[in-house]
Amino acid sequence: MKEISGQTNVLSMRFGSGSTKGIGKEIGKFVIVTMEIPWNLTKTVIGGTPEQVLFVDSVDQVFLDQKLLCLPECDTIVGIGGGLAVDAAKYFCWKRNLRLVTIPTVLSVNAFVTPATGIRINHEVKYIGVTSPNPLIIDYDILRTAPRGLNIAGIGDLLSIHTASFDWEYAESKGKSEYAFSDLAIKEAKSILIDICSMASEIRDVTNEGLLAIVEGYMKLNAICIPLDHFRVEEGSEHFLFYELEERLKRSFIHGHIIGLGIYLMSRLQDNQVENITEILNKTKLDYHPRDMGIERQDLVRSLKNLKSFVQNKPQLWFTIIDGSEISDEWIDYVLADLRF
Repeated sequence: MKEISGQTNVLSMRFGSGSTKGIGKEIGKFVIVTMEIPWNLTKTVIGGTPEQVLFVDSVDQVFLDQKLLCLPECDTIVGIGGGLAVDAAKYFCWKRNLRLVTIPTVLSVNAFVTPATGIRINHEVKYIGVTSPNPLIIDYDILRTAPRGLNIAGIGDLLSIHTASFDWEYAESKGKSEYAFSDLAIKEAKSILIDICSMASEIRDVTNEGLLAIVEGYMKLNAICIPLDHFRVEEGSEHFLFYELEERLKRSFIHGHIIGLGIYLMSRLQDNQVENITEILNKTKLDYHPRDMGIERQDLVRSLKNLKSFVQNKPQLWFTIIDGSEISDEWIDYVLADLRF
């Protein structure tokens, strides 16, 4: 892996096939936070004996706080799994000031490298706390046991640079940017986007190089966003549609899939290189169609009709193309025409 300068939020790392082996013998007393399938993949190679293996199926704060009360004394929390298990592990580490080890078994979301923990409070996404993996373990053999589509989903929070950076530039042009605008941040973020698009075939085929490209992209994104103290170049209107749908339907989604749908729709609201970004979504075989996520057409229509009101009633959400556009019935019919339900 190439050295990445700046604040990547990764204190140390292990990359390569078999890199999980024996980590449990090096980290003192440890607790595993995971789910059944990821634990079955790793329990024979991790080494050592955990103080507890804690299975989680929610990142609702009430649920996490209940589990926290039963957590034994330990030095390290090892998060093994996808975004849910890793976010739960990060929450416990932040609350107890413990060492964090992350072993993603799928790259569907960037939780394993981001500082904040994504939890749910009354079905709303909230990002709290600060943690850093030490080490981050990227074991290609383990990652490839996951369904191909889940690893491909990892590009969602990188392709979102396409729409989110547009949103920040748009907000700046309207005098509505909440932060000091940075041309350099936009330029660097778009460089990540170009790199990830150039690896579309490798990502689609889930090669070592494709998996590494996703992880490197996340770490480079951290190096841009952590000094800025916000992720404006990567989070915008495409994420806000996801927040509305999750709150409306009161269920979770594979993060990269729902962000892909947001990119597809919001790039059209922006009139932002629609053909190019759709080609990449299709080339990587990202599952962004509503049918892939069990979203009914009527629910998506209602979400889009409510989207402007939704964002304007949440002052923590940044100014984006949603605020400056009218989402008409005719536009909705037009943009949904080629989606699969």
